[in-house]
Amino acid sequence: MLYQLHEFQKALLQPVSSWARAASEAFINASNPASKVPGSERLAASYELLYRLGKDYKKPEFGIRAVPAHGREVAIHEITTLAKPFCNLVRFKRYSDDVEVIKKLKDDPVVLVVAPMSGHHATLLRDTVRTLLQDHKVYITDWIDARIVPVEDGEFSLDDYVHYIQEFIRTIGAKDLHVISVCQPTVPTLGAISLMASAGEAIPASMIMMGGPIDARKSPTAVNDLADQKSYRWFESHVIYNVPPNYPGAGRRVYPGFLQHTGFLAMNPQNHVQSHWDYFQNLVRGDEQDAEAHIRFYDEYNAVLDLDAGFYLDTIKTVFQDYALPNGTWKVAGELVKPQDIKKTALLTIEGELDDISGSGQTRAAHALCTGIAKDDKAHYEVTGAGHYGIFAGRRWREKVYPKISAFIRSHQSSKKSSTRNKAA
Repeated sequence: MLYQLHEFQKALLQPVSSWARAASEAFINASNPASKVPGSERLAASYELLYRLGKDYKKPEFGIRAVPAHGREVAIHEITTLAKPFCNLVRFKRYSDDVEVIKKLKDDPVVLVVAPMSGHHATLLRDTVRTLLQDHKVYITDWIDARIVPVEDGEFSLDDYVHYIQEFIRTIGAKDLHVISVCQPTVPTLGAISLMASAGEAIPASMIMMGGPIDARKSPTAVNDLADQKSYRWFESHVIYNVPPNYPGAGRRVYPGFLQHTGFLAMNPQNHVQSHWDYFQNLVRGDEQDAEAHIRFYDEYNAVLDLDAGFYLDTIKTVFQDYALPNGTWKVAGELVKPQDIKKTALLTIEGELDDISGSGQTRAAHALCTGIAKDDKAHYEVTGAGHYGIFAGRRWREKVYPKISAFIRSHQSSKKSSTRNKAA
C-alpha cells in the first residue's frame, strides 16, 4: 500500500512541479514583464527550488563522449556487451584515427568496474569510469531497476549476483582482467573470484576493493547498526513492497528506491538542507557554475532504483547479520566460499578515512581472508580526508586514489596481448 501511496503523491506533485518550473522561467525571462517585478531573482530561485524538490528523477546517462588518452582526445561509444534481465555489461569503447594511439589503446589493461546495487544507478560512478578510460579499457555492470523487470524473469538473489559477476568475467576474459568493486559488491565479487579459484578456473590478474563491507563487524557505522539491530523478519515486513501495476515489473517484491532515498537523506539531513539553501542563494546571485554543480550532483543522487527483495534480504542476512564471509560459512548455491583458494590474483583494498558508510577496517579485512595471495601482491591504501564518495569521485579520487589504482594494475599486468588473443582488446 505504501508504494501505491508514494505513486499517488508523485502524481499529485508532478503538475505542481511543472508549474513551478514555468513560473521560475517566467521570472528570469527578460522578455516577460514578470522579470521586472522587484525581487524577481528571489522568486525565480524559490520556484526553481520547488521544481527540483518535486520533480521525478530519471536514470541519468553516463554521457561520456570523449576522454584524453595517450596525448589525444579519443571518442567514446557505449556498447552493451551482454544483456541480462537484471544487468547489462556495458563497455566504453574508445576510438581514434591516430595509428600510434590505436596501438597504445589496444595495449591498455582491461578493467571491469562492478558498480553497487544499493539504490543508485551505475552512473554514480561516472567520474570513476571517465578517469579510468584515460589508461584502461573499461567495462561496467549497469544494474537494471527491478521495477521494470517482469516477474516472469524470476527473482534475483545474492547468489545470482555472484553468478552474474562470474559470467561477466568469463565473457570479457579473465586473462589480464582487473576487477574494481565499489562498496556493496566487494563481498559478492570476492565470493565470485573465490569460487572460480576453487573450481580451477582462470581468474583475474587483480581485484581492487573500495569501501566495502567485507567484515561489517569492524568499526560499525549507522548502516551496520540498523542491519544488526533489526531482525530479518522486521526488514521483510517493513521495507518490502510489491511493485504497483503501472510498471513492467508489477507484482515483483522489492525494496523500493524511494525508501532507500529517504534513508540516504536521513543519514545527513543537515548537509542536504544546507546544500539546497546554498543552491537557492547561488540562483539569487546568478552563480551559474555552483548552481550547475548542485544540479549535476542531485540529478544523480535523487535517481534511485528498486532492489529485488531476494537480493536485498539475502544481503542483510549474509553480510550484515551472519557475517558469513569473514566467519567462513558463506555458501553460494551450496558451494562454500573460500577466499584462501585465491593465489594468482593481486589484492588492493582502499578505504576513506572519514567513511561513514563502510567503517575503517571493513574492506581491509579481505587481506586476512585471502591467505593464499603472496604478501608482495597485497596492498592497502587509506585516503586521508575522504568520505565514502570521495574514494571514487571528485578531486581526491582523481589526484590520490586513481594514481594508486593505475600503478597497481600496471604492476600486475602479466602480459600485453593483441586483440586476436584477448577478447577485450
